[in-house]
Amino acid sequence: MKDLDRIGFIGVGVMGEPLCRNLAVKSGIAIGAHDRDAAPLARLAQAGVQRVESVGDAAQGAGVVFLSLPSGEVVESVCLAPDGVLAHAHSGQLIVDLSTSPVHLTRALSQRFAARGATFVDAPVARTRAAAEAGTLSITVGATPEVFARLRPLLATFASDITLCGPVGCGQAVKILNNMVLFETVVAIVDPAVLFDALSKGSADSFALRNHGMKAVLPGTFPERAFSVDYARKDLTYALAMASDLAVPAEGARTVDAWFERAQAEGLGAPYWPVISKLIGR
Repeated sequence: MKDLDRIGFIGVGVMGEPLCRNLAVKSGIAIGAHDRDAAPLARLAQAGVQRVESVGDAAQGAGVVFLSLPSGEVVESVCLAPDGVLAHAHSGQLIVDLSTSPVHLTRALSQRFAARGATFVDAPVARTRAAAEAGTLSITVGATPEVFARLRPLLATFASDITLCGPVGCGQAVKILNNMVLFETVVAIVDPAVLFDALSKGSADSFALRNHGMKAVLPGTFPERAFSVDYARKDLTYALAMASDLAVPAEGARTVDAWFERAQAEGLGAPYWPVISKLIGR
């Protein structure tokens, strides 16, 4: 996007910080970033990212605004607050939600921004924080082909796999389904090391097995400030809502949700979500 002078970036937490850093370093475009936590903003300053004091400051005058936030509810609040992104939207502006948000909310926000001449698209990111740091995330995008072509060079600064899934909302639908399948797969691989090794050599091999199984479940490593049970259950709730809307039973997803609910009840909401394997293993 050679004609782009400034980017706004809102939310530089666990995933947002490495995304913003890669974007700044690789694009060479001026970035104004906002977050309630000053620590990641101080680290990003070393990459040339400017700290701004409010959501409005990040959005005002930016050709593209990226959102990397913990939930759809936060996305809605940041967009619709009196000094939010929508209040500063202008014709030709592109707002990109990198968060995982409900499909209905994404489409509703898209309509609100369109009324101001701006374009709101969904581009939720998948894979791990290590992938975010390495610039090898997977992104599913909901946008028109024309907007996708405009956005893709920016997404390529932190992603190696970028898929146009259809119109606005389709990126979220695919991401939510991806997470649902991932959660169900990990629930199925809570057996000993010999089984993990055998599965990894056969047709049952999977990203979930090699990453969540071998790197978390097997060694019993479930750090905080990773993708927690609380966040995972939030995403699964979006999937279950979609299933209800379409009259799909989604029995496997409901089984996983029961384990998430039990983990939260036992005070395990904050650790990395494969911690549910400890409960299943009992």
